[in-house]
Amino acid sequence: MERRNTALWWIGGAVIFVYCLVPVVWIVMLSFKTPAALSDKRFIPETFSTQNYDFIINGAGSDLFLPALRNSFGICLIATFIAVILSMFCAYAIARLEFPGKRIILTSALAVAIFPVISIVTPLFNLWREIGLYDTWPGLIIPYLSLTLPLSIWVLSAFFREIPWEMEQAAQVDGATAWQAFRKVIVPLAAPGVFTTAIIAFFIAWNDFVYGISLSSTEASRPVPAALAFFTGASQFEQPTGAIAAAAVVVTIPVVILVLLFQRRIVAGLTNGAVKG
Repeated sequence: MERRNTALWWIGGAVIFVYCLVPVVWIVMLSFKTPAALSDKRFIPETFSTQNYDFIINGAGSDLFLPALRNSFGICLIATFIAVILSMFCAYAIARLEFPGKRIILTSALAVAIFPVISIVTPLFNLWREIGLYDTWPGLIIPYLSLTLPLSIWVLSAFFREIPWEMEQAAQVDGATAWQAFRKVIVPLAAPGVFTTAIIAFFIAWNDFVYGISLSSTEASRPVPAALAFFTGASQFEQPTGAIAAAAVVVTIPVVILVLLFQRRIVAGLTNGAVKG
């Protein structure tokens, strides 16, 4: 029975792995196909070509893709940094302090997180045009905070609750102020949770399409997910499937690198909520 259960677990894991990996490999294979080979049904191209990558990096598509890539990096990094800093203070207050309305704040954060984005895009579009934030970096950073901040507050508040209160009290007994105890004791202990929250928030902002396509119109602020919708083929009868696949692969590379570099911190942040002992 034990061997049978082990075999079933391995088979189930292999099925899930293949199910998740096949779409990614398929997009990679599409990115290496020539426009003429996109119509065939072969999973692996007969000849590998870098024509699509040349198109988005050095060719006509670079004028659209490279500025969008720069915008995505800048906007998402700034939005992630602000979200993590604000959520860190908010989560610490929720976890450590007793004040009226604490549960309302958490409930409101959850409500904002699950609120449909598409329902507020139109009024936000009109508001941004009135006050001059349309097609600007701040015009995307602020909406991205509505996506990243609620989740960051929930994750960090749960993490701060597990950090022993006695460690902070011991630092204050030794003469540290509340700010010093928070900065030198609590923040280092919460580093795995902060890294995990930052990476998740970055992924959420990086993958957003609705805000990007609705609140930008030029290369000044258009992010990559929105820019992919504006790719065109060599003619009106040709679909830019290969170029979009190549751009998707390039956009995925930073995410993979982040996961590989910080995988230990991500696992620690998701599994360990405190330092015991």
